[in-house]
Amino acid sequence: MGEQSRFKAGDKAPNNGIYIEKGETGSNVEDPRQLEMEAGQEFPQNTNQDRVWIKKRDLHKPGVQGRSNN
Repeated sequence: MGEQSRFKAGDKAPNNGIYIEKGETGSNVEDPRQLEMEAGQEFPQNTNQDRVWIKKRDLHKPGVQGRSNN
């Protein structure tokens, strides 16, 4: 069973990292709130009831972007 990836206010962060607001259906949010969380901290209220918190992807990790076929 996979780890939960969408969080509501009061849920606890499973890992340290930066979390951003996203539309509940996966739609992008203009100028989303971002917060740095530590594992176990509770998520605050979202800006509106149709949003969730998701972990911001780190596009600078090796192998995620700029992969070369050499």
